[in-house]
Amino acid sequence: MADHSVFVPSAAAEFQRVAASLTPDDLTVRTPCEAFDVRGLLNHLLYWGPWLLAAGRGEEPPVVTGGETDVDLVTGDWAAALENQTKTLVDVFSASAAWTGMTSLGRTEMPSSVVGEMVLGEFVLHGWDLARAVGRDFACAAEISAAVHAGAVAMGAQAREMGVYGPEVAVPESAPMLDRALGATGRDPLWKP
Repeated sequence: MADHSVFVPSAAAEFQRVAASLTPDDLTVRTPCEAFDVRGLLNHLLYWGPWLLAAGRGEEPPVVTGGETDVDLVTGDWAAALENQTKTLVDVFSASAAWTGMTSLGRTEMPSSVVGEMVLGEFVLHGWDLARAVGRDFACAAEISAAVHAGAVAMGAQAREMGVYGPEVAVPESAPMLDRALGATGRDPLWKP
């Protein structure tokens, strides 16, 4: 996989723009991710962020006492926590060093570039999920969308096997690259709440 570290700041900025616009009333709205409403998706992001950071830094994974569904991280000033986590992810994954060599995500060893692709995908795909759920626009440059699409295609079969992606949604080759990336991850670009 390629080093797409240069795309991380822009993707994160658009993700954070959408996340910062969320209101308490938005938390119960369904998202294109069938398993999540907005609150559940934010909880997912806050839960896995420290794991991605540890992998990017080559550190031990966080110590946890339960799984993602066992904790509620969307409490207190969760918006500030998400903003801080986003800034830290940008600091780590906008450096090429986080995309080279091997690392571990929990107990699984993998190329660091795969974790980098996950981070970029989290910002773009989940940013789109949040924006679409609450009726806001989501902007993503074609070259960033192309990088996310390439990563989604490369990881597609394994991600579907693990339940991370849904079945691929057919999207025309002539469609915008973001729509093609969404379809490759099992999202319907035409989804509406």
